[in-house]
Amino acid sequence: MKKQIIKINIIILLFMIGLSGCIEKNVNGIGKIQYNDFEGGFYGIVGDDGEYYDPINLQSEFKEDGLQVKYTLKILENQTSVHMWGTIVKIIKIEKL
Repeated sequence: MKKQIIKINIIILLFMIGLSGCIEKNVNGIGKIQYNDFEGGFYGIVGDDGEYYDPINLQSEFKEDGLQVKYTLKILENQTSVHMWGTIVKIIKIEKL
């Protein structure tokens, strides 16, 4: 009986771990585009929440240092970047303010 309960708990735990990778983590906010002149130079977003975001798909029309933007970003878990600056994100929606 104890072995069955342990097996069931392990199955439930594995199922929950599997589901956690399926949950999208999005961030909505307002911030500024910031040009960083290290690692070859790149643009990031500094949110009003104090977080740094490293977008993989920032369009050229938004590559302006100090530009105020409103955004929806998808957090990309388990990804690395040569920039080593901020959380890597994919832009879902962005607009100039």
